[in-house]
Amino acid sequence: MSENIRKPHIVVINHQAANIHSVGKALERSGAEVEITDSAESLMAADGAVLPGVGAMDAAMRALEELKLIEPIREYAGSGRPMLSVCLGMQLLFPESDEGERSGLGLVDGHVARFDVDEPSEDGSRLKVPHMGWNAITFTEPDQDRHPVFRGIPDGSYFYFVHSFHCMPNDSQDVVATTAYGGPVCAAVARGELVATQFHPEKSADMGLKIYENFVRHVAETVASRVA
Repeated sequence: MSENIRKPHIVVINHQAANIHSVGKALERSGAEVEITDSAESLMAADGAVLPGVGAMDAAMRALEELKLIEPIREYAGSGRPMLSVCLGMQLLFPESDEGERSGLGLVDGHVARFDVDEPSEDGSRLKVPHMGWNAITFTEPDQDRHPVFRGIPDGSYFYFVHSFHCMPNDSQDVVATTAYGGPVCAAVARGELVATQFHPEKSADMGLKIYENFVRHVAETVASRVA
């Protein structure tokens, strides 16, 4: 990050269902000023935001509702400031999921589907659910055409996944990377300044840290462009 660009203030949204401290440490290591918060006021004052998550969609949406964060998150996502969602955080962006009964945030059109356990894997055995482990991802665009968060990540890089459900955007243009698990699976999406990964960058060694570094740099550059 340029010395002339100040550290961006990035909030990690704490809804009690995420490995927030690992995410916070990765952001700090990448040069951000980090605040872990469940405050709508702090979210709306931030330069950038991260919505992490593990567990079930219904429980996470219930927690966001109790914290009165659903509308602030929607408002923040519509503000044009960068927001990164991770794992369950990515699934929360969709309006509906096979997992439960509650509606999601509805920020990306499509739905979240459970893996078909009857779908054969590459060796002919049934898929194991949850999908857990290291998988290579394939980007849908060349490096120079990607969202800045994904630039400099080689095609075929491995990332760590833990999930029983996968996102199915209605618009293929929202899909920026896929992985293979019983067929192609959406691994990352981008819509404007809303970016999300199904995998956990904070558990994905150097390439995962590169995504957080890219995000922090992009947030800082966005701030600088607004005040220029």
